[in-house]
Amino acid sequence: MKLTPLFTTLILSVSALHSPAVLAQNFPSKAVKLITPFPVGSGPEGVLRLLAEQLSRKWGQPVIVDNKPGANGFIAIEQVKRAPADGHELVQMDTSQMTVYPSLFKKIPYDLDKDFEPILPLFSNYFMVTVGKDSKYQTVAELLTDAKSNPGKVNFGSWSVGNPVHIASGMLATASDTQMQHVTYKETSALYIAVANKELDWALGSVGTAGALQRADKIRYLATTAPKRQAGWPQVPTVEEAGGPKGFEFSAWTALVSPKGVPASVLDKLHKDISEVINTPEMKAKFAALAYDAYPMSRGQFSQLLKRETERNGRVVKQLNLQLD
Repeated sequence: MKLTPLFTTLILSVSALHSPAVLAQNFPSKAVKLITPFPVGSGPEGVLRLLAEQLSRKWGQPVIVDNKPGANGFIAIEQVKRAPADGHELVQMDTSQMTVYPSLFKKIPYDLDKDFEPILPLFSNYFMVTVGKDSKYQTVAELLTDAKSNPGKVNFGSWSVGNPVHIASGMLATASDTQMQHVTYKETSALYIAVANKELDWALGSVGTAGALQRADKIRYLATTAPKRQAGWPQVPTVEEAGGPKGFEFSAWTALVSPKGVPASVLDKLHKDISEVINTPEMKAKFAALAYDAYPMSRGQFSQLLKRETERNGRVVKQLNLQLD
């Protein structure tokens, strides 16, 4: 069949509309949803809301934060796994959901490599060793000495098995050769209230999540898991300075991820625009208030980070003898 010049022009026009450059140029063409497994009021969720506000202004389209907490984050993750691969629905995931769960669970409802496209980490953060205001522990050394003298009697908490706080707490117990009991809570708010009420002996928490109770003088910070004292809290020693294991440190991060199959040009635009927003004064101020650090890297570098940390955290899960069905 011989194509007429008009028909040929129409075909070329339609093809151009679906070219990678045009897809990226027209993105987003509708509202964008940012799905998060974190509850309202938590540090990571607060960052996401500010990010959404700024992206909405930048794109001229609504950017909606949708909270889907529970089930280890699987509810939020599965929703985006099934979403159209056009970049208009993204999910916030943390270190454990991306690099711990594949080793922790015999089966999880997603495969990071097959189901998702990593975009970029939003921030990294260290944790504080928190205790109740009236806790008998004044240093990490006192806490660990008590744990060593009373195996299994001292308890710590987190919001699930295998989350970053649980992994870091387990690493501290292993490094100090102590046995402590892990208690889980459904939400982070309940977790730190339990610390304040001394139902829990201690828990690791970020400034973003545990900070409200610390500012209300309900809990105290014994130490930070950072390698050196943090700028906003120079009075808080490192774990080593507070009498804990030498060289102990632990950080975690959260990231944005899209469904598999989103065009590379759209992923590049998402990476570029989100990176620009993260570098605005408003976001930098938010990070400083929560003791978060911007964690800039390319999509390729992020893929390499995921590979390295999946291997490392797999070893940690094995050392802690953790396994869930």
